[in-house]
Amino acid sequence: AAAMPPGRPRLSLPLALALLLLVGPARPISFQLPGKARKCLREEIHRDTLVTGEYEIGAPPGSSTGPSANLKITDSAGHILYAKEDATKGKFAFTTEDYDMFEACFESKLPVGTGRMPDQLVILDMKHGVEAKNYEEIAKVEKLKPLEVELRRLEDLSESIVNDFAYMKKREEEMRDTNESTNTRVLYFSIFSMCCLIGLATWQVFYLRRFFKAKKLIE
Repeated sequence: AAAMPPGRPRLSLPLALALLLLVGPARPISFQLPGKARKCLREEIHRDTLVTGEYEIGAPPGSSTGPSANLKITDSAGHILYAKEDATKGKFAFTTEDYDMFEACFESKLPVGTGRMPDQLVILDMKHGVEAKNYEEIAKVEKLKPLEVELRRLEDLSESIVNDFAYMKKREEEMRDTNESTNTRVLYFSIFSMCCLIGLATWQVFYLRRFFKAKKLIE
């Protein structure tokens, strides 16, 4: 058996079996795209993560023309990671630079006539992280046996899960710090507001007292 690479999490047999039961093959997403319509799919992905995908756009049933749609993949800043006009079928791949929200948009170019135009069928199979790795190629390069390849996949999966939990813990700590900072600011603002109200009330009492004395209404 191949030796475990340093720094990788070690898997016990029960954990490996549990991961095998929990993780199943990813299924592609399919939806109908009407004429002159635009549909987008969004997903949050961690930094330094490989993202791969395959897409296929089918022509409307009974249509004399082929499929006609544009595909564009962008991040939250609007940077174009992949773009294809008149897309029909293809693949794409990119690596994320930071944790971000990524958006894949399909825009139909079919005209909307007087009658009902059949919708185009869009199939998108998008993978990232462990799912995007080609373990068959890794097995050929490193000459791994099928069981060793499966163990490598489970090691990568467990590492991904650990990283996800670490990121969730970090986000929870950031939210807690933000809540504590907000509570402190609200407390200081409340104390400042109370001091201002007490000062204003005291000033009004003395002002009214001087006013009534000037009018000789009180001694």
